[in-house]
Amino acid sequence: MKHVQIYTDGSSRGNPGPGGYGTVIRYGKYSRELAQGFKVTTNNRMEILAAIAGLELLREPCEVTIYSDSRYLVDAQTKGWVEGWKSRGWKKKDKSGVKNIDLWKRLETAAEGHQIDWQWVKGHDGHEMNERCDTLATGAADGDYGALIDDSGFEG
Repeated sequence: MKHVQIYTDGSSRGNPGPGGYGTVIRYGKYSRELAQGFKVTTNNRMEILAAIAGLELLREPCEVTIYSDSRYLVDAQTKGWVEGWKSRGWKKKDKSGVKNIDLWKRLETAAEGHQIDWQWVKGHDGHEMNERCDTLATGAADGDYGALIDDSGFEG
């Protein structure tokens, strides 16, 4: 299996507000950057979508290391939160509804066939790739890479 590194970050100017994600995918000497901005969304949605965008680009099963500064994203994957939410009909332990179900399901589909190692990195701490993803995400939120689009799954 190929080993791919995916670096991610999400941004929101207001929460909710205009937002964007930034993703950098690395395989060997190859690197690709992705960014998209949305009219109204949340930071958490952009953090999840950044990982989805990277995974959806992969065309064959890979060993993937995903780096994110989002505890929400990384803990949901490494601490069994998603499995618990699913087993309770997308409810948290306190029986309240889970947010971003559309993206959690999409992430699950994008992850199929891959061996994923989720790694948390401290944000805004000088990590080169996290800083690059932050620049992409905030630029996308500001419309630097094209018009902001609707986040069809956002429920304000």
